[in-house]
Amino acid sequence: MEMFKKTPFYIGLQDIVEALHGYWLPCMLAWQDISIRYKRSRLGQFWLTINTLIYISTLGIIFGSLFRFNLLEYLPNISASVLMWNFMNASITEGSMSFISSENIILQVKLPFFTYIIRTLIRNFIAFCHNIVIFPFICLCVGYKINFYAFLSIFGLLIVFLNLSWICIIAAVFCTRFRDLQQIIISIMQILFYVTPVVWSVKAFPPNFSPLMLTLNPFYNFINVVKMPLLGYAPAASEWMFCCGLAVVGWCAALYTLGKYKRRIAYWL
Repeated sequence: MEMFKKTPFYIGLQDIVEALHGYWLPCMLAWQDISIRYKRSRLGQFWLTINTLIYISTLGIIFGSLFRFNLLEYLPNISASVLMWNFMNASITEGSMSFISSENIILQVKLPFFTYIIRTLIRNFIAFCHNIVIFPFICLCVGYKINFYAFLSIFGLLIVFLNLSWICIIAAVFCTRFRDLQQIIISIMQILFYVTPVVWSVKAFPPNFSPLMLTLNPFYNFINVVKMPLLGYAPAASEWMFCCGLAVVGWCAALYTLGKYKRRIAYWL
């Protein structure tokens, strides 16, 4: 048992458990981040919603007309896709800088490192919750009906949240050691935005197109387990299995990475 306590997996798991016990602290810090960002603004956090609504409406009309999609179906589709992509993109790009942006706290106060990851994820989840009202608003405008499958999106969002957590842990550790890596992550996310059906639809591909490129794209699966229930369809079982399997493998890698390099993070700062 003593030998196991010295392994990276145990050290990483201990950090996660300690952070979850004090969950109130990162939640409070996340809310403070949002409040400071929109301090002295009359609309406050709802500027997030207004900006996103304008962005989705513009993209929907332009790409819907360009690809000759039925706007009554395309607008809800792109709305759910963009909302999920914005949440994932912001979580990963900001999550990779979680330790660096909290340098002053880390060097002065001893807290579990996963606390800073939770802070980033909760902050972006709050923004996502503000923006999610856009989807029913657009559905109401175009007359798109939402059925009981929409409740499955809650479980899909939970799976996505678990996957984003381990991605942020690994990215934050290595971005703290290699500062140029954050720019590489931003570039990769930009590329993934174009190869993932966010603003375009799978229906645009010819019938002989191989879906392997999409099946192996984790962000395509992340979006679908949340988007498809919102659109009134049950996600494919393969998408659920892919996301759950990726979460298990990813968390094993994250626990090992965090446990192995935990003592070095403060020195890298």
